[in-house]
Amino acid sequence: MPQKIRIIGVPMDLGASRRGVDMGPSALRVAGLQARIKQLGYQVEDIGNISVKQPEEMSYGEKRAKYLAEIADACKDLGAMVEKSLEENLVPIVLGGDHSIAAGSLSGVASHFKKKEKRIGLIWLDAHGDINTPESSPSGNIHGMPLAAAMGYGAAELVELLGFKPKVEPQNISLVGIRDLDSQEKKLAKKSGVWTTLTASPSASTWTLSIPPTPPASARPCAAASPTARRTWPWK
Repeated sequence: MPQKIRIIGVPMDLGASRRGVDMGPSALRVAGLQARIKQLGYQVEDIGNISVKQPEEMSYGEKRAKYLAEIADACKDLGAMVEKSLEENLVPIVLGGDHSIAAGSLSGVASHFKKKEKRIGLIWLDAHGDINTPESSPSGNIHGMPLAAAMGYGAAELVELLGFKPKVEPQNISLVGIRDLDSQEKKLAKKSGVWTTLTASPSASTWTLSIPPTPPASARPCAAASPTARRTWPWK
């Protein structure tokens, strides 16, 4: 029997200053995502979107973590849906546009495997690290904080989603495609032990494979596709 996919939409537009990313789930659906997945031989179930409040309904609250309560509520619901999907032997595909929702999807996956006494690993594909906290963020936008929260740093409302922390150990995280980190993100990355990165230059014409000088014994570096790759420590 083909493996079944469950699509979950999160039309959130709270984590960034620029508006419009809440249209992400609709855009992907209109582009024919479900039909394309079926062509690969999978069964697909689309359960629609979770409920997310709109910015026009409220004040953003604390400047260092804008819309924190509302984002945490949505991420809690998302985490529960992701966990339930995995318990039902379904593969959840989460559609969004606001990076804040990663706090929810990671919580759900981590909770599922925690009950099996297993830990998760994470390959983070992004131009940015999203390793800010309310104390370090220049903007207070939570879309720059979900990975820090997953590692156990930042606002308790996100860090303690589904009742435990961290969701993923930093040494089990690989950052891929990183182009830009804030100064405090660099410090936290180095402190926490995020140890493997494949970074892109601003022009994306060159790539650098970066590994800490003494990675954990259990860790294995990824292979870089570019012949220009070299081993360095980027968090200076």
